[in-house]
Amino acid sequence: MRRFALPLVVSALLLVLAVPASAFELRSPDVAEGATLTQAQVFSGFGCKGENVSPALTWTGAPPGTKSFALTVYDPDAPTGSGWWHWIVFDLAATTDALPKGVGQSAKLPAGARQGRNDFGTTGFGGACPPAGDKPHRYIFTIYALKVDKLEVAPDASAALVGFMINANQIGKASITARYGR
Repeated sequence: MRRFALPLVVSALLLVLAVPASAFELRSPDVAEGATLTQAQVFSGFGCKGENVSPALTWTGAPPGTKSFALTVYDPDAPTGSGWWHWIVFDLAATTDALPKGVGQSAKLPAGARQGRNDFGTTGFGGACPPAGDKPHRYIFTIYALKVDKLEVAPDASAALVGFMINANQIGKASITARYGR
């Protein structure tokens, strides 16, 4: 009987490994993978004439051990040598699974959540605004699952410092990349 037990254990283990875990996903009714951002998500200023409204976002499939979430919007194509941070939201409770359109402006942030300073020098969503005539830029919306309840950063911390703390504490992430040019 002993020689039959090992194959059964191995078979059961292979079955468990073959069943995929729920994938961590970020979705939006306002922003689609590879699509062009609408005027709603374009900055109002710096020569851009958009509505500067954050899109609605939802996420599912967070990894086990998630204690909080952070969200960033980053343009790696900005001609700065270091990209451009358009939005940083962190200390989102682990029970949070969505942000409504216009959060931080017309809609309130979830209790306890904080926004970091973007590269426009303000807090809140700063929409797309690449230089006129430049190739379309990528805008990467990323939700991070974190292993800590709160990020230990000062209220005026730079986007780079908040990004460092996010990356030091992440256990999973999911992204949508959209484009915009003018």
